[in-house]
Order: sequence, then structure tokens, then C-alpha cells
Amino acid sequence: MRSSRARGIIAALVMAVAARPALSETLQQAWRMAIARNQSLAAAVAEVQSARDRERAARDARWPSVSANVGYTHLGQAPELDVVTPALSFRSGPIFRNNQYVSGTVQMKIPIYSGGAITAGIDAAKSGVSAASADERATVADLKLAVAQAYVGVLRAQSRLKVADSAVTSLHAHLRDVQAKFHRQLVAKSDLLAAEVALANAEEGRVSAANAVDIARADYNRLIGEPLERVPRLAQELPAFAVDDLPLTSLVQRALASRNELTALASEAGSLASRARAETAKRLPQLAAVGGVTHFDNQILNRENFSTVGVGLTWKLFDGGQAANEADALRAQSRAERRRLEDLRSRIELEVRADWLALSAARARLAASRSATAQAAENLRISRELYGAGLASNTQVLEAVTLETRAAQNYDDAVLDEALSRLRLAYAAGAL
Repeated sequence: MRSSRARGIIAALVMAVAARPALSETLQQAWRMAIARNQSLAAAVAEVQSARDRERAARDARWPSVSANVGYTHLGQAPELDVVTPALSFRSGPIFRNNQYVSGTVQMKIPIYSGGAITAGIDAAKSGVSAASADERATVADLKLAVAQAYVGVLRAQSRLKVADSAVTSLHAHLRDVQAKFHRQLVAKSDLLAAEVALANAEEGRVSAANAVDIARADYNRLIGEPLERVPRLAQELPAFAVDDLPLTSLVQRALASRNELTALASEAGSLASRARAETAKRLPQLAAVGGVTHFDNQILNRENFSTVGVGLTWKLFDGGQAANEADALRAQSRAERRRLEDLRSRIELEVRADWLALSAARARLAASRSATAQAAENLRISRELYGAGLASNTQVLEAVTLETRAAQNYDDAVLDEALSRLRLAYAAGAL
């Protein structure tokens, strides 16, 4: 008895869960999925880690370095020490036992002066980290915009399928009216044929719209890392941004201060300039403190292990112009990046202006299409009533269906265009 009652309760719970409508997938959720799964973004994250590792390596150049080397040598015949002076002559036995010896050195080197090469290398690496981090943030923004466009693309395709379904339904109803009149011999057969052709065209349009929905869903699923055949249920509401109602001048200033592409280019130019300084420093003296322990197998000297402390100076007096030319090349490349930076600033300013104007136009279209939709629906209703009373032609009804379909599609497009324009403006202003 208890078992059957428990099964009944479980079955009721399962049915309740199944009957509850599934939650819609929001654009913010889509962004989180894409950021967690996108391979291009993962590559950008790895580039940041690589740049940080290079910075640590550049900083480590300031620390002492320790090296060790060991060698084994076998001689054909070991040399002997032969000393001849006016007062005496001395000849030793073989210096090396069995014509062979082992030598080894452990040496520590501490840089004292590098001409600024180490500092410049650190500066270049720090700029590299800044550029890689900015590239990562720019990749996130690009990905979010791409996902948003695909998201809106799904909503648009679904909207057009809905409008196509509505047109087919309206034409089906009209065809029934025409058939009824034709059977009572109240209209010519041309009216019936025209209605049938219009319905066939509408059904073909619905097939195309359904195919477009499948393609849009597959594109969206690919971007967020889901199976292409998944059927997502997307929320109609799209997020708002603080920049939506800012004046154009404020949007441009925000974009020029916030766009990560600008930061990346400026950091890359700085990195190249620092690398140029590092190359120039190679032509200056390099000073280092050196200390170590050396082992040298022999049978003559009073010991085999020696400690050494000293200062080493390295100065490449002539390298054929290699360092100077490499520094010049890096400085020229840095100037090129600066030129690209200025061009990018101009293009971003144009992008913000174009997106701001597009948003204004989309809002105007939305206001105009809202009233047109209601008027087209009323026109279709009146036309069908007049046709039923014999006061309107078949062509007038078909035109009313076309107008109502176009008005509904224009309104849906205007709603989505306004939402997408807000997203694009947020991206252009660096707020996405």
C-alpha cells in the first residue's frame, strides 16, 4: 500500500516537473558558456601566461647565474715539467697520471652593469604582458559581440518563421473563403487560382524560413560550444548598457579610453622601443662579478682544487653594425605601430559615430513600424470582411495579406535591429 502510494507521489512530481515550462536561455548565460569554451579565447589566455613567463625570465636576468662544466681528457703522451736554469735543471715526472685528467668548474656570475640591457628587457616584457592582456580582453569583447549577433540571428530567424506561419494561416483562411464563393459561382476561377498560388508561395517561404532557423541555431550553438543540433529556447529580452543614452562626444571619449585594441597596439609599440634600447645596450661594456671553484687533476701542483674571485668585462667593440641595424629596425617597427595606433583611433571614432547613428535610426524605425503593424492588421481584417460581403476584390485581400506580413516582419526587424544596435554601440564604446 505504501509502495503504491509512494509511486503515485513520485509520478505526480515527475509530471509536475515535466509540465513546468523550461527557463529561457539569456544572452548573459550564452556569454558565460562561450567564454568558458571558446578555443580562440583559450589561446589568448595562454598568450597572456606566456607573456608573464617571459617577464619573469627577463627579471631573472638580474639574479646570479651558476654554471658547471666537467671535462675528461686523454692524451697520447702526458707532458712533463722541464726546468733548466744556469744554476740547476729539473725534470718532473708526468704531470697527469696515466696520460689522462679530469677537470671541472663551478662558477657564479653576478651582473654589475649591462648598459641598460636588462632593464630594457624587463620593460619590453612588461609591455608584452600589457599587450597580451589587452588582446585577451579584446578577444572577449569580440566573442561577446559575435555571440550576441548569433543570438539575435536566431531570434530574427524565429520571428520570420512566425510571420511566415501567420501568412500561411491567413492565406489558408482566405482560400477557404474563395473556395466557398467559387462553389456558389460568386467569383471567377482566376480568384481561386490566385489564392492557391499565393498560398503555395507562402508555404515555400515558410520552408525557407524554417531552414534559416536551423542554420541560425547551428551557428549560435557552435559559438557557445553546444551540439549544433540543439534547439535552444532564447529569451527575447536583451541587456541594456549604461552607454545607450550617452551623447556622441561622451561615447567617443569613452571608446578612445576603453578600447583594448588601442591598449594592445600602444603596448606593442612600447615593447618594440624597449627591445631597441636593449639592442643598443649590447654595444656597451658588460661588467660582471665572477666567482667559482675549479678542480684540475695533476701530479705536479700542490693541490687540485682552486677558488677564484674576479670581475669580468666584456665589450664587443665591433660587430659589423648588427646591433645598430637591429635597433634601428625595432625603432622603425615601433613607429609603424604608433602610426597604426593613430589610424585605429580614427577608425574607432568612425565606428562609434556609425553605430550611434544606426541606433538612432533603429529607434525611429521602431516607432514608425509599431503603428504600421496595427494599421496593416486592421486593413487585412477590413479587406476580408469587404471581400466576404462582395465589396472588395480578391487582389485587395491578397495585397492586404502581403502588407500585413511585411509590416509584421518590419516591426520584428526593427525591434531586433534596435537591440543589436545597442549591443554594437556598447562594443564600439568599449562597454561590452
